[in-house]
Order: sequence, then C-alpha cells, then structure tokens
Amino acid sequence: MKAYKDRSKEELLTLKNELEAEYRKFQDLGLKLDMSRGKPSAEQLDISMGMMDVLNSATDLKCREGIDCRNYGVIDGIQEAKELLADLIEVPADKIIIYGNSSLNVMYDTVARSMTHGVMGSTPWCKLDKVKFLCPVPGYDRHFAITEYFGIEMINVPMTPEGPDMDMVEKLVSEDAAIKGIWCVPKYSNPQGITYSDETVRRFARLKPAAEDFRIYWDNAYNVHHLYEDDQDTILEILEECEKAGNPDMVYKFSSTSKISFPGSGVAAISASYNNLKDIKKQMAIQTIGHDKLNQLRHVRYFKNLDGIKSHMMKHAAVMRPKFEAVLNILEQELDGLEIGSWLKPKGGYFISFDALDGCARAIVAKAKEAGVVMTGAGATYPYGRDPHDSNIRIAPSFPPMDELIQATKLFVLCVKLVSIDKILESKQ
Repeated sequence: MKAYKDRSKEELLTLKNELEAEYRKFQDLGLKLDMSRGKPSAEQLDISMGMMDVLNSATDLKCREGIDCRNYGVIDGIQEAKELLADLIEVPADKIIIYGNSSLNVMYDTVARSMTHGVMGSTPWCKLDKVKFLCPVPGYDRHFAITEYFGIEMINVPMTPEGPDMDMVEKLVSEDAAIKGIWCVPKYSNPQGITYSDETVRRFARLKPAAEDFRIYWDNAYNVHHLYEDDQDTILEILEECEKAGNPDMVYKFSSTSKISFPGSGVAAISASYNNLKDIKKQMAIQTIGHDKLNQLRHVRYFKNLDGIKSHMMKHAAVMRPKFEAVLNILEQELDGLEIGSWLKPKGGYFISFDALDGCARAIVAKAKEAGVVMTGAGATYPYGRDPHDSNIRIAPSFPPMDELIQATKLFVLCVKLVSIDKILESKQ
C-alpha cells in the first residue's frame, strides 16, 4: 500500500472525495457509539453474577477470626481478604491493607495525606513552596487528575518499550528534592499495554531520590488482565526489589478487583513497607470504623484463592480477546503501510494506544464525534490534557458490543485517513 506522503496532490484530492462520501454515509446512520472509557461490558459483569449468591440471610457471616462482618471493627481488612489480595499482587499478607471498592480512592487518600500530614514525619507537602510528580506519557488520565487537583506540578517522562525513560527518571529524581513521586502502571500500561522490563523495575528499586519522602505510586491495575492463556507478560515484584536495594519504604503498591468482579463494588488494597503501613493506619483510625467486611467476605468465598481468580479472568479474556483482535485487524487492514498512524499490540490490559500524525489527534476525535462515535478526548493521556504532539488517541474496546465496536473502529480509521490527508495536503502547499 502506497504511503499517503508519497502520493501526489491530485491522488490525495481524489481519495479525499471518495472518503468524504463514505463519511457522509456514516453520518446518515445516526450512530451513538461510545469508545471513550475502559468499562467492562455487560457480558463481563455477568461473569461475576455468581458472587451475588455467596451470601444470604442464612449465611454464617463471621470471618476466620470469628469476627461478625456485619459489625464495626477490623480497620485494615479481614485476614482471609488480605491473603487473597496479597496473593493477587505477590506480596506478604502482613504488608497489605484492604480498603473499599476503588484503588483510585486509595491513591487520592495517599496524596491527600501527604499534602496535609507529610510522609512518615516529613514536612507536609502543603507547607512546601513546590511539589512535583513525574508522569510517564502517554499515561492514565485519572492519575494526572489527582495530582492536578492538589496543585502538584507534573513533569512528562516519555514511555519506551521497556517502561518509562529511566535515564530521565534517575536524573530528575536525584537532582530535585521537590519531586515527591511518580505515577506508574507497570503491567499492561494504560494506554499502551507495555509491561516494564526486569531492568526497569530494578532501576526503580535502586533510585536515589533527593527527597526523603519520594514515593513510587505503583498502580497494579492489570496484574491478571491477560488476553491470552499461553502468552502472558510477567513482572518483577517491586516491594521485594526495593528491599533488596535498601529502599524498603520507597513504594506504594495499589490494586483492586474492580475489573475482576464488579467495578462498583470490588475490593481495593495498598501494599507497602511496615513503616509506611504504620503511617497510613494513623489516618485510617481517624477516617473510618472499617470498610465493607461483608464485601471482603463475599470476594473470598466466591474466588477462594488465586487459582479461582485466574480461572475467572480467563473468562474475561474470552470476551476481551476477540474485541482487541477485531480492532487491531481493522487497523492493520486499513492503515498498514499508509504511514499515517502507529499502534502497539498489547497482551493484556484495557486499551489500545494509537499515534496519529503530529497535529491530528484532536481533529480525528472531533470528526469521529460528528459522525456519532465518542472517543477518549485527545490529550487525555497527558498531564493537563496537553499532548505536545497532538497525536495520541486511546482506544477502549471493552464496553461496546462487537458489532458496534467494529462499526466504530471502521469510522475511526476513516477519520484518521481524512484528517491525515488534510495534514499532508497542507504540507504540500
């Protein structure tokens, strides 16, 4: 297939007329499709419906330690829930605290606590002249929203196939005491689906930050969210590597069952060193009388153990895999060789990251919306919503039914072609 940039102006104008006619047909359909967020589909939610039958009015609602889960108490989570989530994220059960349904809430609390009360006795961030965070890009918009909300300055760090640019991370962290943290989605990253290499994890663990209260915010969102049973990424365990490197307190590891069971009523957790957990529990003793122990008990009795979770997630993979493959096949069939876009083929996670020609992402997203397909806003994968290249677009295949997903993806590639032609014609003037 001949690249667009190698075609004459006349060839491009002819092609543009043909594509515009096709685009008008899409507009006439009156579509209302949504590929904007990585929500599980109804089919995925149905996989967990058996969990609704685990507890009823006749069920023994005492946890293993004999505590009535209907009542107050057990601030940091029942023991069997700790063991289940600890196995899920490969940490010891005594280094984990169980929360409510959202790991995002735990991350927000962690930043808020650092702002108001500092980290393990350090100066509260609100009393400092400047607080900064490193943000691997493209990255997770909700991470960036938390730090922006608290007025924290965000610094872009480019992603590589191995993870964040560690030369840049090491330099910035070692030279600037105002840098207090870095956001990470280390496995099947949002949105690219990249898994950090062993060397990247070890370099994180060996960081020598200028700030004593610097922390790695390690969001283990997609730990078991594989697309394939026989081809799965693995990653070194960061807490263990930090201990080996003599930096046991440098990481907060977040996780949840949000996209495993029910997003609206999952179980979240934070894992960290004993010193960090002691610091966190001081706030929790004031903040809550305990999270939903009945939900914790329900998860434990439904999944039973890590094997139960893994088996459950293969059912999710059976739903997700065809959707990812459908999108990737359309991208390959329609765009391969045209040199107007690039994308990665993730082995897991929830997104496909597409990079258009520089200066085209916003126009592509707007054009898709005009024809009835809502995409994630261009720029969302960068702090402050500002993609310096205006090129990255996050595709979320999970939520739409397959027929709608295929239709939306075909419209998307049509918009990519039309906007790219305009960009190339502009350069030929």
